[in-house]
Amino acid sequence: MDIATFRQNFTEFSDTTRYPESLVAFWLDVVTRLLRSDRWADLLDVGLGLALAHHLVLAVRDQNTAQAGKVPGTVLGMQTSKSVDTVSVSYDVSAVTNEGGGFWNMTSYGVRFLGMARMVGAGGCQL
Repeated sequence: MDIATFRQNFTEFSDTTRYPESLVAFWLDVVTRLLRSDRWADLLDVGLGLALAHHLVLAVRDQNTAQAGKVPGTVLGMQTSKSVDTVSVSYDVSAVTNEGGGFWNMTSYGVRFLGMARMVGAGGCQL
């Protein structure tokens, strides 16, 4: 997978100002080194794209935090409630997160990636 293919498949990352080539290239290099093509086979580009998107979301989240004058890199769990004045919202994320998923549960891309990684890594099965 190259950057152009990634941006074509994940159009939400097409903004080159928000997701500059250098940032995408850096994380693409990382995820390419982590995923084995012999294991992922025909799903390699999907796995690479999901892992790359996950890392980009976290990187941009940290950049936005730094620009707001706060400390980037702070680990945040899934937000399950928020209150402003008399309005309150909460979400049940248990149905869409992976047990033991840790870091991968921090974005929807990571959740999808880990689900696929577990299937790809499961190996063959007999009936």
